[in-house]
Amino acid sequence: MCGIAGALQLSFSEIPNLSQRLAAMNHLLQHRGPDGEGVWQHARRCAGFAHRRLSIIDLSTGDQPMTDAAGNWITYNGEIYNYIELREELGRENFQTTSDTEVILAAYRKWGIDCVNHLRGMFAFAIWDEGQRELFCARDRFGIKPFYYINTGDTFYFASEVKALLPFVPGIETDPEGFKDYLAFQFCLAGKTLFRNVNELLPGHTLRVTNGSVAIKRYWDVYYELDFDHTPKYFEEKLRTLLPDSVNLHLRADVPVGTYLSGGLDSSCVASLASQQTNGDFAAFTGKFSFSQDYDESRYARELAEWRGFSLYEIDISAADFVEHIRSVIYHLDYPVAGPGSFPQYMVSQLAAKYRKVVLGGQCSDEIFGGYTRYLIAYFEQCLKAAIDGTINNGSFVVTYESIIPNLTALRNYKPMLQEFWRDGLFEDMDHRYFRLINRAPLLRDEIHWNLLGDYSPFETFQSIFNGSNVGKESYFDRMTHFDFKTLLPALLQVEDRVSMAHGLESRVPFLDHPLVEFAATMPADIKFKDGTMKQVLKNAMRPVLPEAIVDRKDKMGFPTPLTEWLKGEAHEFAQDLFSSKQARQRDLVDNSIALEGLTKEPKFGRKAWGLLCLELWQQEFHDQESKFKNLLNHDKET
Repeated sequence: MCGIAGALQLSFSEIPNLSQRLAAMNHLLQHRGPDGEGVWQHARRCAGFAHRRLSIIDLSTGDQPMTDAAGNWITYNGEIYNYIELREELGRENFQTTSDTEVILAAYRKWGIDCVNHLRGMFAFAIWDEGQRELFCARDRFGIKPFYYINTGDTFYFASEVKALLPFVPGIETDPEGFKDYLAFQFCLAGKTLFRNVNELLPGHTLRVTNGSVAIKRYWDVYYELDFDHTPKYFEEKLRTLLPDSVNLHLRADVPVGTYLSGGLDSSCVASLASQQTNGDFAAFTGKFSFSQDYDESRYARELAEWRGFSLYEIDISAADFVEHIRSVIYHLDYPVAGPGSFPQYMVSQLAAKYRKVVLGGQCSDEIFGGYTRYLIAYFEQCLKAAIDGTINNGSFVVTYESIIPNLTALRNYKPMLQEFWRDGLFEDMDHRYFRLINRAPLLRDEIHWNLLGDYSPFETFQSIFNGSNVGKESYFDRMTHFDFKTLLPALLQVEDRVSMAHGLESRVPFLDHPLVEFAATMPADIKFKDGTMKQVLKNAMRPVLPEAIVDRKDKMGFPTPLTEWLKGEAHEFAQDLFSSKQARQRDLVDNSIALEGLTKEPKFGRKAWGLLCLELWQQEFHDQESKFKNLLNHDKET
């Protein structure tokens, strides 16, 4: 796990002050690699790489940027979990180190750009091909590792984090389309970011810069080719093989490994399996808000730790912690994304970094097995519609309204969402209804200066993903989970990466192993979502390795944060000062005086106040600090 950056002059002429530019990028990425740094500059100074290292594998000989006998250079962030097997396939005698970095270089020499299809893991890398005079970049299938880029017209820059690109943009400005995406979903779509001129290389894509032109190509996608020939038992048994195999691979490291543990099904699966495969030196980390049982599920984490016999470290998170650290959270995120869970995750990562350099997590299970309550809400409406229309048996529905009723108790705390969801548009087409369910923009009215945002419609981009050709039209469930897999998941992975790397901690996600993901995509919805029971197949498969109380619990909260209570109480003065500052009162796109008025009116678990608060913090940390980023090009990195 590291931080990478680089520059390429598109005409292959010399980049002025290249050393200074690479030093500035390394300086802004230093938190990602506290164990070392390196740079490479082409002999013609038309290209250069920067690298910050967090040493996990091959602690002594894995420094970067790294070169090979062909004169190619690489800067790489991530872990290739099958690097041992690839080294054997490529010829162990051909290697000078035991690092997975050298394996990527060798794979590129053998297979060219197809090397990415041989890699099993998380990665973002750039290779300078000296023979072809070409820059080849790639990002892993799911977007676990970040890759951002800008094209200034004469120079192409890339980096692990947006902040490392900001010294080179014409100005720090908000992208209006990315902003509209954020208002709708609290994340951006289709490679946009909240920064104008800054793009994200999408998961499962490669990028090549050849002869001054940039070409982007998808190399992997998930296809929902459903297997109706096998029984639930078959899927459960295969899952009992694939998930432990992935966990075992994700434990490969030359340093001790731990795990996040919320007490929910997903992190408990990973923690239980990992603890079985270690030599006893295993530890888990959890956070809690002990002032209220409504926000504390640490008892489940303790139950698993005691059951499996591993150490559990806990942190009690307070409103004072929020006030102290939330600015740092937004800075490390680069731009606001997803929900308030990023804050407690930041705090737990800070705790974990005191004891471990690598942690495993349970991210992605909800998107591949169907774990979000909103799926039940959307599906229930469509079941009612099908029952009324007499189309319940036409192949589009695998759950009947009669069978789903016993599971509706899961909606007890979602009555406000149901009321808002059914307020208009009831029984419209599936894409309109799911967009209606997840779209947060209607809650924002006078707070936003909508007339300045142009005609772009997030719904059209949403439709292109929701109705993707890789998803069969017969399953509403698959279309919902697919949209979240392509959009929400990368946003959550952005959080996962940034809040861990803020503390020099590597976070790994065993559910995101492509053989496992591809297998899950073959499961019919009635295997995953039997009678409206979320993640039914995972629960059945993992029952032997978990306490019954965790498998059968009905009160999973998903790390809720008591933000509304804090904003009305201990954090109210902080928020009031934030929205009342001179800068906040002069924003072009947001009326923060109206945002301030709504602070104490936010319902429990509401997200409007969070979204607006993050936007203001983001502008203060980046827009208002433009000169700080620009000045890095005028001083050395220690200034």
